[in-house]
Amino acid sequence: MKAKIALGMMLVSALPLYGQEKMVPIAFGDMNQWVVRKVKESGIIGGNTVFLYEVGKSDTLLFNTPYVPQGSPWATSNVLAKVSGVSKGSVTVFPEKRGDGYCARLETRIDGCKVLGLFSITVLSTGTAFLGVLPEPVKDARDPQSKLVMGIPFTERLKALVFDYKFEQGRDGGKRWKISGTGRDKELEGTNAAEVQLLLQSRWEDPEGNVYAKRVGTAWQQYSQDSPEWVNGHRMTVEYGDITDKPFFEPYMGLTVREPQFTINSKGERVPIQEVGWDASAPITHLILRFSSGYGGAFVGCPGSKFWIDNVKLVY
Repeated sequence: MKAKIALGMMLVSALPLYGQEKMVPIAFGDMNQWVVRKVKESGIIGGNTVFLYEVGKSDTLLFNTPYVPQGSPWATSNVLAKVSGVSKGSVTVFPEKRGDGYCARLETRIDGCKVLGLFSITVLSTGTAFLGVLPEPVKDARDPQSKLVMGIPFTERLKALVFDYKFEQGRDGGKRWKISGTGRDKELEGTNAAEVQLLLQSRWEDPEGNVYAKRVGTAWQQYSQDSPEWVNGHRMTVEYGDITDKPFFEPYMGLTVREPQFTINSKGERVPIQEVGWDASAPITHLILRFSSGYGGAFVGCPGSKFWIDNVKLVY
């Protein structure tokens, strides 16, 4: 599968905002169109029918068809897995009615898989919507973050990200857990928060297929307070260059060294994106945009946390 998505798929009509700015909706960022996927899980784990949802041109996919985006730059944490011949669906992103249209609800959920007499596993999954792809079917549960191919080709300098949102902390006031299916469930320090990450990167690939990047621009926020009413037109400003000495800087905004994101290189291999520095003047090659109902990596979050998003736009 080709991981790259043409820029023309992402940007729709440019609308004037004010002054020298213009606001550009992201394709399907109004969250009004969804692909509905009907997945029949294997009989050995119960044979349930589950519905998975993707942000894209309205369509229905049957017969456990792996999802390949058709004109949409969006992917989600919803996934069809087929491990050792066993098919299972996992759903953490849902369409939800809002006014005359829809929004996206990203939800942190506890999911289980039980095969009588063989194994029983329970994991926590965070709802995520992002620009990129998630190649299917997923064939194992190792390192879930590496399954997400993050980012799309992009060359423009942005001023801001604008979107609507509301947020619900989840169980026990946002208490964080790591539930990975291996060992005992672990309670973590701190309070759960939804997270929005926008990165502008300058990427390159060496002869061995390793992918490196300089961080050009950053807009990255976490939301830990309940927002039961919609916050419309929320704006995140893109900051350029090294932001580590800025008053707004938080450690989670730093270079993604310990927890790299992944892409597919020119050899068709899934590899980490190795961020090696900051450079405000480097040519922009890629845009990463991710919305999540929690933070902290795989299997970490607060059960029942919900993050609603709508009307996602870029400001130039």
